[in-house]
Amino acid sequence: MKAFQLKQEMWSLGGHFTISDEFGIPNYQVMGSFLHIPKTYSIKDMEGNLVSQIEKEFFSFLPKFKVHLACGQDFILRKDMTLLKPRYHIDNLNMIIQGDLWDMDFNLIQEDKVLAKISQEWLNVSSIYNIEVHEEALSDLVISLVVAIDCVKEMEGGTSRGS
Repeated sequence: MKAFQLKQEMWSLGGHFTISDEFGIPNYQVMGSFLHIPKTYSIKDMEGNLVSQIEKEFFSFLPKFKVHLACGQDFILRKDMTLLKPRYHIDNLNMIIQGDLWDMDFNLIQEDKVLAKISQEWLNVSSIYNIEVHEEALSDLVISLVVAIDCVKEMEGGTSRGS
């Protein structure tokens, strides 16, 4: 198991922040575009190697993000139309999101097996996400998915990151 903490810097233009491991050692950098259409995010490891590219689909009624992993795997995160609680669909992955997405407390599941657990700390000035990845080989994918979900929440006014 590998644990990460995504801590967003309040008032960061474009959405720049670092994701650290359980020991506080930075593992990933997230850099969002500023005044760029469509909105994009690049996730890099600390050596500067591209891990993934996240791009908002410009012509979409509901939020939809394309995620391109450096390993060649691609998937699409899209928000479904619901009345009460947010629900997301992941295209091109054999995984589902289960839990309370409104409060950002959910699991990533594949074939009834929990691959990752994500939770958000609410009593802080900035947003802090705790991410437990049960299979370390999936770390890049899970980190990219969490950033994409947070992008959707940001679009809907759920976070304080810059656009």
